[in-house]
Amino acid sequence: MMKRKIILVTGGQRSGKSRYAQEFALKLAENPVYLATSRVWDDEFRERVRRHQQDRGPQWTNLEEEKAISQCDVSGRVVVIDCVTLWSTNFFFDNDSDVDKSLREIKEEFDRFTGQEATFIFVTNEIGMGGVSVDPVQRRFTDLQGWVNQYIGSRADEVVLMVSGIAMRVK
Repeated sequence: MMKRKIILVTGGQRSGKSRYAQEFALKLAENPVYLATSRVWDDEFRERVRRHQQDRGPQWTNLEEEKAISQCDVSGRVVVIDCVTLWSTNFFFDNDSDVDKSLREIKEEFDRFTGQEATFIFVTNEIGMGGVSVDPVQRRFTDLQGWVNQYIGSRADEVVLMVSGIAMRVK
């Protein structure tokens, strides 16, 4: 029986997070799961999703769920959740930028999802390392994302920070 394990892969944009997470998953399982959390806004984005699925190859089980990830049964599997930032964005916008409500709902959903016996590889962005935005909504989202990352990081067995394509083990 598989033991539950949580891995958080974080870093800036184009730092190699998704590539690292996918390669790591393929080392652990022949047929991992890729759980995409982005919303499909239009036909162009739908085509982008299709290309990404095709690029990953047939060994992947592709799932899409923008918020209720605990509805996905991944018991006994290795699953890459890509990404926490888009997942958090969905709660933030659906809750009219209410950080407290979004954070509460994200934590509850995370706890339900990770209650399964599986290996979870969460991909997220470190968006708070730049300057402070002049836009109050962006500042609130940056706060939310930081708190979500801290929550997942505190529960993770391993945390990896990607810097210029190089994986640095943090925890």
